[in-house]
Parts: sequence; C-alpha cells; structure tokens
Amino acid sequence: MTLSSSHRPPLAVEVTAKLRELIHSGEWPLQQRIPAEPELMTALGVSRGTLREAVKALAHSGMLEVRRGDGTYVRAISEISGVARRLYRDHTEEHILEVRVGLDTQAARLAARHATAADVAALHGFIAARRDAWLAGDYTAWAQADWDFHARVAEASCNPLLHELYESFGGVFIQDLLRQRRRGRFDGLQQAGHGELADAIEAHDEAAAVESVNRNLNSCAEWLRG
Repeated sequence: MTLSSSHRPPLAVEVTAKLRELIHSGEWPLQQRIPAEPELMTALGVSRGTLREAVKALAHSGMLEVRRGDGTYVRAISEISGVARRLYRDHTEEHILEVRVGLDTQAARLAARHATAADVAALHGFIAARRDAWLAGDYTAWAQADWDFHARVAEASCNPLLHELYESFGGVFIQDLLRQRRRGRFDGLQQAGHGELADAIEAHDEAAAVESVNRNLNSCAEWLRG
C-alpha cells in the first residue's frame, strides 16, 4: 500500500530529516560550516523557503547555529546533544561533575564488560596522545585527547543512549578542562580515570573500573572546592 500525497509528511519535514542524517552520520562534522544555500537547494531539489524552514528547525533544536553574514555551523550531532549543550551553560562546574559521576561510572562498568581489543587499543592511543600534547604544551590537543578517551569509554559501553548522553558533554567538558588547567596546581597527566581505567577495562574488571572513575572524579571535586 502506498501513501497518497495527502498522507506524505510536509516537504520541510523530509528535508529536516535529510539534514539531520547528514549531521548524525558525520558527513557534516561538528564545528564545521555546512554548504551554502544555493548548493543545498540544488542538491536537495527544494526552494529557499523550504530549506530555511528545515535549517530553522535544526537551529531551534541546537544542532545548527546560524551566524549572520558567516553561514550555518554544526553545533551538535543530535537534538538531545543540542538541548543538553544549552542546558549546561546554565549550571556550575560542580553540578556538571555530579552528573558525570553517574554517567562515567556506568560507562566504565559497561565498558569493562563489553570492550573489544579495538576499544582498548584506542583508549591507550588517546592516553599517549594526551601525554604527548601535555608535554608539548599543546593544551587544546591535550583536552581533546582527554575528551576522546572518555567518549570512547562511553562508546565501548555498547549502550547507544548512554553514549549519546555522554557525547552531549563534549563542548562543556573541553572548556572546563582548559579553564581548570589555567587555575594552576593542575595535574594534566593523572593516572586515575585514564591509565588505571584503561587497564581495568582491558582486564574486564568492572569493580576496578568504577573505583578508578570515582577516584578521578573525587579528586576533581576536591580540586574545584580548593
């Protein structure tokens, strides 16, 4: 049975879904500008008005950001990430850290249960990149590698919803790391939550993985209060 034209979703809804998939698939990467309107109108075969309606919908959800005179940029890989990204701006570092306790410990527990050899290799690779960047004084690369490590732990949990929720922390996580580093007395190469966690995941030791996360986040909480 085929749907009649009266039962088809509005064209703007279809275009919104196509744009959403381009973002979610990574074809349009985070922080990058999407193609210009004329190019998209030709590629999608739609009018300027329909395209702008679709872009407006994704901008409202937080996935896109329209910059007047500069273009439109990808700001989040999903609606949930976009909404969370806006919410995090209204909360303190302490509040965000308290939420991370729940997400990080569960991600670590499940990663220790499900992680593959490829996951473990990737984790050790991010630790090495994190160390090299810190020693080289490239703090942006250091923060990115630190985030990539934690995001891969969440991915290794094999729980796609947990992974998506964790991914929503990305921008805030990196900004907080860089801000904390500038406050001094900051250990950018601590083992808890990184080397120890990777070893626990490789050993499929769920208790040790959770313990490592708790030590790391408790240390962060004490540092923030200090």
